[in-house]
Amino acid sequence: MAGDAWLILPTFNEAENIEAVVERAREVLAAAAPEGFRVLVVDDGSPDGTGAIADRLAAAHPGEVAVLHRDRREGLGPAYLAGFARALDGGAAFVFEMDADGSHDPADLARLLAAVRDGDADLALGSRYVPGGGVTDWGPLRRLVSRGGSWYARRVLGLQIRDLTGGFKCFRATVLRAIDLPTVRSVGYAFQVELTYRAIRAGFRVVEIPITFRDRALGRSKMSWRIAAEAVWLVPRLRR
Repeated sequence: MAGDAWLILPTFNEAENIEAVVERAREVLAAAAPEGFRVLVVDDGSPDGTGAIADRLAAAHPGEVAVLHRDRREGLGPAYLAGFARALDGGAAFVFEMDADGSHDPADLARLLAAVRDGDADLALGSRYVPGGGVTDWGPLRRLVSRGGSWYARRVLGLQIRDLTGGFKCFRATVLRAIDLPTVRSVGYAFQVELTYRAIRAGFRVVEIPITFRDRALGRSKMSWRIAAEAVWLVPRLRR
C-alpha cells in the first residue's frame, strides 16, 4: 500500500545523511500515519552515491521507501515538483517537504501532520520564527540573511506568515492540486515562498508550527548567493 502520507526528500550529494534521515522518518511516520506512508527520495544524479544508498533503502523497505532518479541537477523547485507529481499520482492525501541533510527533526513530522489531518489547516509550516521555534548553530550573518529574506517576502507580498523561506511543510493534497504546480517558476529557495503565497491566494488556511532548525553536521550546504538573488527578483513578480 502506497499510503496516504508521502514525504518528499530531494537530494543532491547527501550520502552522509540520507540513511539516517530516511530511517528516522520511517519510525515517526509508522506511528503518525497508521493508514500508510511513503518516503520518496528524489535524487538529481548525485555523484557521491546518494541514489545508490536510497535504492538500497527502498529494497530493504518495499512499500515504504521509493526513489525517483533524475538525470541532472535542476534545483530544489523542479525536484519537489517531480516528487509532488509522483505522490499525487500515487493517491497521496498529505504531502510533506523536508530537508534531507538532518536540519529538520523527523519527529516534527507527526506534529505537522496532526495540524493538517486533525485540525482545520490546509498547509502546516514548520516555523523557526514563531514563539517556541528557533535556530541553532548559525552565525550572525546566516541568521540575518534568513530572517531578512522572510521579512522581505512578507512585506512585498503582504503576508502575515513569519517563516516564508522554511522548507518543512505538510500539505493537504487538495492544496497541491489547486495551485497549478506546472506554472510554478521558482527553482531555488524562492520556491518555498511561491508555494505558500499561492496557497494563501487560493484561499487555503496556513498555520505555523514551531520547530527548531539545526544546521547540518555533515556534508555541504547547497545555499548560494545566486539562490538568494533569485528570491530577491522573483518575489515581487509573484504579485503580478
